[in-house]
Amino acid sequence: MATRRKTKGAYMISAVAEMYGIHPQTLRLYEREGLLRPSRSDGNTRLYTDEDLERLEFILNLARDLGVNIAGIAIVLQMRERMEEMNRQMQGFVDYVRTEMLARMQQPPVVAPGLVPLRRPVIIPARTPAKASTRATAKTAKKK
Repeated sequence: MATRRKTKGAYMISAVAEMYGIHPQTLRLYEREGLLRPSRSDGNTRLYTDEDLERLEFILNLARDLGVNIAGIAIVLQMRERMEEMNRQMQGFVDYVRTEMLARMQQPPVVAPGLVPLRRPVIIPARTPAKASTRATAKTAKKK
């Protein structure tokens, strides 16, 4: 595999095919199947960006190293895109919650008229099943 390039250029199909040791028809097939979406020049020449090359490296890794067929690659890419979208949505939700929490922490506490705020928490013991059965037994014994 070729190393990642740090430039923002676009590469023609012949250059990409040579860089990755694949036939240009393979790139055309990947485009036809929707796996790659290179942009086009005014003359309709395919232009592959650095992002396209990263995606191609992922596709080639699936195909060459893991033996995944084209249909499988399409499924993996769709799942990957969905996961990235879900991750973006989750990050947006976390940011929203963080912002809301910080805003509420900076506001003074709101006390409704007539209510007295408690200085310490009040703990109400829960009824345990053992106490309830003891009371039931005591009531039964009184009836006899």
